[in-house]
Amino acid sequence: MNTAGLFIHYLSDRTQRQSFLETRRCIEGRVRLERENQRQERLVMSILPRFLVLEMISDMTAADEYLLPQQFHKIYIHHYKDVSILFADIIGFTSLSLILSAQELVKTLNELFGRFDRLAEEHQCLRIKILGDCYYCVSGVPEPQRGHARSCVEMGLSMISTIRYVRRELQQEVDMRIGIHSGSVLCGVLGLQKWQFDIWSWDVDIANSLEAAGLPGQVHISKATLDCLDGIYQTENGHGQERSEFLRKHNIDTYLIRPAPREETKPQKLRRPSYDDMTTWSAELPFGDILGMNFILATFTNGSLTQLPNQIAARSGSREVNKRIQQSMEVRSSERMRKEHITTFTQVFKDAQMEGKYSQMRDELFKTNMVCSFVLLLLLMAIQVLIPAPRLCPMLLQFLLGGCVYFLLLLLTLGEEFKCCPARLQSISCWVHETKNARTLLTLTAITVNFGVASVDVLWCDLSAVSESSLTSSSSPPPDVNICTHPEYVMLSAVVAMVTCAVFLRLSCVLQLAFMLLAATFAGSLVESYSILSSHHLCRRGVCIILMAIFVVAVLYNSRQLEITARLDFLWRLQARKEVEDMKEQREHNECLLLNILPVHVAQHFLQRETDNEELYSQSYSHVGVLFASLPGFSDFYEQKELVHQQIECLRLLNRIISDFDELLDECYFQEVEKIKTIGSSYMAASGLSPDGQESEDSWNHLSELVLFALAMQETLKHINTFSGNHFQLRVGIAHGPVIAGVIGATKPQYDIWGATVNLASRMETTGVTGRIHVPEATSCVLVERGFQRQLRGDIYVKGISERQGKVRTFFVSSRDERSSFVERGGGRGLAQNRNTLGAVVYSLVQARKREKLREENGGFHLVEAS
Repeated sequence: MNTAGLFIHYLSDRTQRQSFLETRRCIEGRVRLERENQRQERLVMSILPRFLVLEMISDMTAADEYLLPQQFHKIYIHHYKDVSILFADIIGFTSLSLILSAQELVKTLNELFGRFDRLAEEHQCLRIKILGDCYYCVSGVPEPQRGHARSCVEMGLSMISTIRYVRRELQQEVDMRIGIHSGSVLCGVLGLQKWQFDIWSWDVDIANSLEAAGLPGQVHISKATLDCLDGIYQTENGHGQERSEFLRKHNIDTYLIRPAPREETKPQKLRRPSYDDMTTWSAELPFGDILGMNFILATFTNGSLTQLPNQIAARSGSREVNKRIQQSMEVRSSERMRKEHITTFTQVFKDAQMEGKYSQMRDELFKTNMVCSFVLLLLLMAIQVLIPAPRLCPMLLQFLLGGCVYFLLLLLTLGEEFKCCPARLQSISCWVHETKNARTLLTLTAITVNFGVASVDVLWCDLSAVSESSLTSSSSPPPDVNICTHPEYVMLSAVVAMVTCAVFLRLSCVLQLAFMLLAATFAGSLVESYSILSSHHLCRRGVCIILMAIFVVAVLYNSRQLEITARLDFLWRLQARKEVEDMKEQREHNECLLLNILPVHVAQHFLQRETDNEELYSQSYSHVGVLFASLPGFSDFYEQKELVHQQIECLRLLNRIISDFDELLDECYFQEVEKIKTIGSSYMAASGLSPDGQESEDSWNHLSELVLFALAMQETLKHINTFSGNHFQLRVGIAHGPVIAGVIGATKPQYDIWGATVNLASRMETTGVTGRIHVPEATSCVLVERGFQRQLRGDIYVKGISERQGKVRTFFVSSRDERSSFVERGGGRGLAQNRNTLGAVVYSLVQARKREKLREENGGFHLVEAS
């Protein structure tokens, strides 16, 4: 009994400790995932509005739950009325970018736009997007605001006050030009990659035109905004129609806000930024003290202060894990949890699915249970040898039979532990451990063998001979001690055999009860049959039956406690794993959203930080290609649709176009091309933005991919026009050269690129021709070397660029030539062209890949979209 008790205690204690350790690992993983999720959520929520993020995650969860593919070209658009839109542009930013390094420029923009973000929060405005040096926001989204026009005007006046102080501190000619218009907007995201929250409507175009036609240091508003202000500001005629053809064409009256005296007070004094000592304008920014402290700590790179945040995070994480474990143990130990999940009598889970998982769980301790049962068999055999049986041959026969049965049981149980066993036996042994019914059959067989060895010997007693010997020699000495004369040994041996039931920790209590009642009835009848021969008081007047029943209750109670503990441990682990899986699923959704907003290497830069400081990201590149592609005439098309209240359908078409462009980027042909953003109906992409800034042997090979991407975009648009009945064409501008890439926005980070190359590519697009790819002469020379054809456009005036350099000679790039070739990265193998353009060939390859992918998603069937 002591041997069985030691086995049971050791195995149950080991099981509970393993459950504790596994649960602790799960809780540690959950705490770590929670921290990662919180960091991801803060980053995602800072870029996209919360209501939009929750809608996207809900769609992802529904798709995962029902095993459906992600919704094809899903559009997330919301309509808001009674809003005001503010556009602000920094005048003199180009000259500022020429005198600052990449880090200095990104830091300056981050400080400035961070201040604007704080002003937007104070004035209840929602920042929409940063376009280079352009900042625009809206008031009245997502929560309605009665004073939305006044909020935007106050925001604009504060921005002008801030930029004037910055101008004095930097001693640079920078200023703000601001335009505000009131109306309605559609807001949301379009496309499949690099999501950015944006707004669309005719009123947005008006606000943009008001900014372009505004005056430096002035707030330029429309008549609609003036009507919403209720005369609380002094205004003067803005004469915007004289400076904007758009405003003149649509006869839009404009006005300028006269700042009140209180608006002319300078803001809180800022320190002049010094890039040598790493000081910032942190006093003006949210969390400025934290930013300043991070820059101070950055100077102690060789000291122990840099390790302080990590140590604090490690200690707080350990405390959090211990707290979660204590809470979990309290819940697990409560009676409520037991009653909620486990039935009282049968000790099975109320949830059939959970019971199925418990039954299918592999029993790692079954081998040990079987070895323990075999040890008990050996002890029972020793008892039979020490207390002689009436006949030796039957006893030896049952020993031999029991040993053979146990040999087979141990072979089936331990077969997978020995590599020398046949593969067939190892597979059967593995199947036994993973199958509940097989384990139950082997368990009952082992218990039956033990009980048979314990009680069958009494069947060979000659009851009549022993009775006559007892009557004729009442005065003679008592006979020798054996099973026949002392049947209480049968009862004690039967109790030991009953304990074998408790050794198998995963055996159902109902089966144990049924077997023990059957065994107790059989053993009790045998003991009572021979108790008249016993002189020992233990088996007189039914005492053996009572003791047998007591042992049945004791063994059953112990087994029930062990089974309840095992089931609670299983439930504990299952819940911990479920929480970890939920956190992993949430992390995957957050990562999916995050990688759809920021480039992979930029997202990793923010997520791999040990602390939540506002570390800036900036990178200089010397060999980058920049592409701008727009849809001329789409604004007029949108205006026509808006007049008949079909602006949503217009955005659905734009979403289809941008999504198809985004799908091209998933192909291996365009690995070097990175989407930057969309600006209304314009698409911006770049090539050569490698994560580590390293350049390949052919530093301009990626420029060929960028031109191929533009050609594939044109072919994609032709395909969309065929099905939609439209006649849109792309106007593309491409330039190459150095750029500065970085993330700006202290509270709402946004990835962007800046520099003269970006400005030149934008001018190439705006001054280009519909259906053609417009490039400067230097870019055309690089492309000609790689098999493309060029056609002279001529010398044209380019605003901003031409003011310093005069007119720019430009070319149209084409690939309609038999000598054109597709230069693959790292190799000289080309793809000869006959009649089709390279873009058409690439587009056909992409379409073939898409069709194959759709067949795989739909089980081999080919689905056709119904219009």
